[in-house]
Amino acid sequence: MHIPKSLAIIFFCILAGAVSLPAAKADTWDQKTKIKFSEPVEIPGHVLPAGTYWFILQSSDSDRDLVQIFSEDWSHLYATLQTIPTEREHATDRTEIQFAERPYNNPEALRKWYYPGLLTGHEFLYPNKQEKELARDTQQDVLVQTAPL
Repeated sequence: MHIPKSLAIIFFCILAGAVSLPAAKADTWDQKTKIKFSEPVEIPGHVLPAGTYWFILQSSDSDRDLVQIFSEDWSHLYATLQTIPTEREHATDRTEIQFAERPYNNPEALRKWYYPGLLTGHEFLYPNKQEKELARDTQQDVLVQTAPL
């Protein structure tokens, strides 16, 4: 039986899509993202030195708001942070992070992290006093070009 070339190409595309779909879902599930900071960045309870980090949702079916931050080589867990869901108007194909611009001597504070393609992101929770200070600071959105995983 001879299969037309165009039908074979369509079948191959469907098969390739079916094979790659589970991998895409896995990345969306844990939202694993590699981010490089050129300057120190404040997160709740810590200041991350300039460098490259992995952001990932902790593996949990019941709590999708725990973000873990690892070193580039995965050898050090810097923090496991409680977040709350936050929304943005438009999804982008890149990671989006929002900073609170701090006074001259303080590193910018990480406020929100959005995974590519999703409207819902993660807002980091700071202690009450610091939260009030951050709310007064100017907010800056940054789109980050991340490398394929």
